[in-house]
Amino acid sequence: MLVKRNQAMQTLAHWDRQGRFVYTLADLRKLFSEDGVTLQATLRRLKGEGTLDQVTRGVYLYTFAHSQDGFIIEHIAKAMRRGHYSYISLESALSEYGAISQIPIDRLTVMTTGRSGEYKTSFGTIEFTHTKRDAAQILQGVCDQSRPLRFAKPATAWRDLKRVGRNVHLVSLEALEGA
Repeated sequence: MLVKRNQAMQTLAHWDRQGRFVYTLADLRKLFSEDGVTLQATLRRLKGEGTLDQVTRGVYLYTFAHSQDGFIIEHIAKAMRRGHYSYISLESALSEYGAISQIPIDRLTVMTTGRSGEYKTSFGTIEFTHTKRDAAQILQGVCDQSRPLRFAKPATAWRDLKRVGRNVHLVSLEALEGA
């Protein structure tokens, strides 16, 4: 049975009050207790009326959410690699520390214990780079900045950049040391 619009809105509003507004297909399957063609019909209807926005394959945003913040792309990345350790690093972190003069406006670089990949979303591109570090090593090299994803410390972001073979010539070592 198709989830009725009011039911769907109540469910999404409930989770919005809990701070949740980005969902994977698996999340919506559980929330609406639907599967297969029925779930696809519900999603098509909710997308058509503007309640849900499919931001990338298998990831949806509740467009009427009051809990949306300035970190939407991070919420999307977090949902895409749920169950894995992920943190902002490489150029994204170094740019925020002021160690790279160019600011990646439409790209978020994330280290993850999940698989690597590049995903275009309606909020920018998310680039996941796999790391073999264990949880303890990861947690030592990151800080929690009250955002959806943890953030690499300056030394960690620099180490990650060198380890994955990225262009290190754009990095100001003086700025990095001062961060």
